Amino acid sequence: MIEQLEEKIKGKGIRIVLTEGWDPRVQKAAIELKKNDIVEPVLLGEKEQIEECAKNENNDLNGIEQLAPSQFDKKEEMITRMIELRRGKLDEEKCRKLIHSTNYFGTMLVEMGYADGLLGGATYSTADTIRPALQLVKTAPGNALVSSCFLLLKEDSQYIMADCAVNINPNPDDLVEITLQTAKSARQFGIEPKIALLSYSSFGSAKGDCVAKMTEATIRLKRMPLDFDVDGEMQFDCAVNEDVAALKAPDSKVAGHANTFIFPNLSSGNIGYKIAARLGGYEAVGPLLQGLNAPINDLSRGCTWQEIYKMAILTAAQKFM
Repeated sequence: MIEQLEEKIKGKGIRIVLTEGWDPRVQKAAIELKKNDIVEPVLLGEKEQIEECAKNENNDLNGIEQLAPSQFDKKEEMITRMIELRRGKLDEEKCRKLIHSTNYFGTMLVEMGYADGLLGGATYSTADTIRPALQLVKTAPGNALVSSCFLLLKEDSQYIMADCAVNINPNPDDLVEITLQTAKSARQFGIEPKIALLSYSSFGSAKGDCVAKMTEATIRLKRMPLDFDVDGEMQFDCAVNEDVAALKAPDSKVAGHANTFIFPNLSSGNIGYKIAARLGGYEAVGPLLQGLNAPINDLSRGCTWQEIYKMAILTAAQKFM
């Protein structure tokens, strides 16, 4: 999947800002992205910080754009726009202070059209990456929330799991929106979604609040004019195993063939993708944020440069595919 997306976005000049330009992993990823002409990486941070890291790591940043909040020639215009976006919530003094944080600076670069997407979180927390996005870029039209998904990759197997990083206990309305967002993400990444809404019950075999909300979300989705298959509520084995599906859901188009999984809450989603990664041998790529007005994604603070490289590709794909 990553190689296919690479070829589709290669040479298009897609500008992705990397909020921690002083981090050696970020610099290594930027060098490879530039060398392979995949995206145009933009390293954010003060010149001295970036150069010190490059010197210590023997990184050649020649030809890679660097932007420092303190030296940005459109900073006053940016502050004015930021005040406008946060009117009544942030005054000028606060905006001037925040703009020197590269997560806010980078988000404003995207909001004002100076960049196509943002990738951060190598040193920032998830909240520090998502908060500026929600405040400044905001949700896309028709979206009431932001969610996340993970890609699970192993050889020729490709799956998507959501929501594993953002929404703690989504209600039926939230689950409907998360499902629609995840279907869109699947197609952006070249997967035709067959979506299973997961639970500890398969089509009424057990009761409980968790079962009820997954059932209700499925009912609402099936009332919509969707162009993808969705079904539930169902247990994971029913979703992926044809023999189990033949017993529990013989008439389902999804059971036994699901490639996209919607979890009932953050706890189960987070545990689920990590079990797949740690015990199942899948590579977990994400979290990829869904529902924002522009591609802005979060990294794990334990990420490798290779993971940053792949996340930059996926961020670019969210913009142009």
